[in-house]
Order: sequence, then structure tokens, then C-alpha cells
Amino acid sequence: MEGEQVPGESSRRFENKVVLVTGSSSGIGEAIARSFDAEGARVVVNSAHSVEAGQAIATSLHDGIYFQADIADEAASTMLIAETLEHFGRLDVLVNNAGRTKVIAHQDLENASLEVWRDIFDVNVFGTWALTVAAADALRQQQGSVVNITSIAGLRPTGSSIPYAASKAALNHMTVLLAKALGPEIRVNAVAPGLVDTPWTQDWDVVRQFVQSAAPMKRSATPEDVAQMTLALAENSYITGQVITVDGGLTLTT
Repeated sequence: MEGEQVPGESSRRFENKVVLVTGSSSGIGEAIARSFDAEGARVVVNSAHSVEAGQAIATSLHDGIYFQADIADEAASTMLIAETLEHFGRLDVLVNNAGRTKVIAHQDLENASLEVWRDIFDVNVFGTWALTVAAADALRQQQGSVVNITSIAGLRPTGSSIPYAASKAALNHMTVLLAKALGPEIRVNAVAPGLVDTPWTQDWDVVRQFVQSAAPMKRSATPEDVAQMTLALAENSYITGQVITVDGGLTLTT
């Protein structure tokens, strides 16, 4: 019949919305990009270095494009937003997933040099800030949303290094401050995962065994677990300024 909807199409939550996911050439970012794609979004895939992987992911999506940009470079962040707007004409959701870390035992203060601190903060804090500021006008036009991917390392004295944990604590607080500053036009929330099974953590067997024994859910997270919460926060039109843990209950026990 004329006007009849295609089965399943009406349930696609982000039909024709434009979503930019930084650091989306693998792991959590890839899962987020694919989840938005499955819900009808037009997706910008991004990475600083893994160009071929990012291009392959974008090509596999229904309506995706890849742009290389290192968000630690403020000019590159500005260009990334400009390229997104030039290609798609709008921006509805920004997912700040790109991040950097270095594994350093917390007791090893000497190896957590100022160079390491600057390298991590350049991406996790300063780059995220610059990209969000660059995207603000476009997001405001669409009553858009920002979702920051942080970590329980920003909530508890844990994480791959002290500089990394401190950067995520800064990002958690930035989330709250931006939500207050940008509302009501733009909502800003964060997802704070615990251990997630990605290529980066594949050899973290000791940590994984601890999570499996301590967390009520008795397993580490999958990238899809993080993606589900990211989409939920992007969709809900009333939630803002929240940092949601996705850790299987681990922070209940630590």
C-alpha cells in the first residue's frame, strides 16, 4: 500500500542522523560506529593512524566515510568537523572515543614523566576539548549530543597508569561542566567502562581474571556493551551531565 513503511525501518533510532566517532578504526570505537550504522545513522569513522582499517570499516557501513585526523592537533580537529559538515551537511552526535595511554605501574613514578603526562592529556583531555568546541555550533543547530568514552580509572584509584587515570578523571568532570554550559541545546554525557575485551587488552590476563572473580557479572565487557550505552545516552533527550559506569558492577566491590 502507498505510504506503507518498510518492515523494521521505523525502529531505526538514528535514521539519517550524522554521527562522528573518533578513534573508531577498531575496538570500542568500531563497535560504536557499527551500532549507530545499524540504527540508520550516517557515520564518520576516524583515526589518527590506522588509515586502512578505518577506510575498510567506513566502506562496510551503509553510509559511512573515513577521515584521518589526530585530535591532539587542534587544527586537525577543526578540519575534521569541517570535513564532516562538508560531506554530510550536519552533525547530530559526537562520540569522543579517541584516547591514549601507556601502561606504567602506579608505584613507578619516575617512568610517569611529564612527557608521558603531556602525551596522554594531549589526546584524552585537550584534544577532546578542542573537538567538542569545534563541533558545538553544528551540534547546537540539531539539538545534538556529545558522549565521552571515559573509564572507571577516572572514578577509582586504578587504571593502566596514573597519568591515564588522571586524564579520565578530568574528562569525567569536563563532561559535567560542559553539560551545564551547553544545555539545553546540547546534551553531554559519558560512558565509563571497566575492562573491555579489545585488541589492546587481549594479553591482560591477570586483570581479566581479577574482574571475572570480583565483578558481580563475572566477566569483562565487550565493545558492544559500551556501544549499547553510548547509543542510549545519545538517544535520550533528557539525560545530561551523567557519567554512567559500564563495568559489570566492579566498582561495587572496589
